Amino acid sequence: MSRSRVTVVLSQAPGKHPAKRALEESVVAALLLEPELEVSVVPNLYDLGPDHTGRLFLGSVTGDMVVISWLYPRAAFWLLDRDGIKGQFGETQLKPPADDEEEEAEAEVDTPLDRPEAIGPAGTIPDRHIYCLDLRDFNKHEPYVAEVKRIAGECRARREAQAREKAANNPAVLQLGVSLTKPEVPTSQQAFTPESLLAAPGRRWYPVIDYSRCTNCLECLDFCLFGVYGVDPLERILVENQDQCKKGCPACSRVCPQQAIIFPEYKSAPIAGADTGAVGGLKIDLSKLFGGDIGDALSTAVQERDRELVNDGRDAVGMSVGIPKRQADKPKGPKDDLDKLVDDLDNLGL
Repeated sequence: MSRSRVTVVLSQAPGKHPAKRALEESVVAALLLEPELEVSVVPNLYDLGPDHTGRLFLGSVTGDMVVISWLYPRAAFWLLDRDGIKGQFGETQLKPPADDEEEEAEAEVDTPLDRPEAIGPAGTIPDRHIYCLDLRDFNKHEPYVAEVKRIAGECRARREAQAREKAANNPAVLQLGVSLTKPEVPTSQQAFTPESLLAAPGRRWYPVIDYSRCTNCLECLDFCLFGVYGVDPLERILVENQDQCKKGCPACSRVCPQQAIIFPEYKSAPIAGADTGAVGGLKIDLSKLFGGDIGDALSTAVQERDRELVNDGRDAVGMSVGIPKRQADKPKGPKDDLDKLVDDLDNLGL
């Protein structure tokens, strides 16, 4: 795969919704006209198994890449990372339209936080960027095309700056007349035909870990009783047996202290990977605090896990297993931002 061009991969929505297919086709048709881009289409990113041609194709890309999918960017990026498709997180300027009230509400609570130090992704991160765009943000292709073109320009400028710096540190490069751009990397296109890329995968359900948030507390390992989680040789948490996860159950995501566990296709935006980090990793919905039912995430998680245990013919365990770190007798630590907000609300008599 060429490293001097940006690879754009569009991940299709599961199913055959006509409006979604129409948007996908419009985006691809417009991007195919751009000479700086290599454009491909794969099925739903979340469903690709390790042997699917679409997954193998993604793993063959060595340069900068833009992934356009029906997933939140954070979910798509860490989904790729878990599949060994690594890079630097590319910041995009594509933002979904929001009304004035939403912007004001976000401004009130979207303040910087001191998160516990995360363990970060494993292994060596290659010198390339991966940008993720969400097809749910707009119902027309123009914003996506404009953003991809902007990203391509950004990537080109970055490569040229790196080449100039390398040449400055090695004058012999310029004396020999070596090109400042990276050479084309030949690849066999035969294995990646459109037909093989779009072979329909089966539907899947499994958690994705955001290692930019994960602190390796291992609470998910203690909580999940279905053998989904394990640890690597360095004792880092990982999703070891993804297909043992119970379809539709996001319980482990609810107990994660840093909201580092993502189920990309769950109906709730924070669990599906929306970038909601403001207070304790969650952007607070003030309407819910003032009289709405926000529920108890831990109790909900326990109920979800018990339901799946019973479905498996096992006994429900309730609160007795896997939640030792947040019991009533736990010594109180420094208050976090959420504690302080609740205290402020109490002081207001609300």
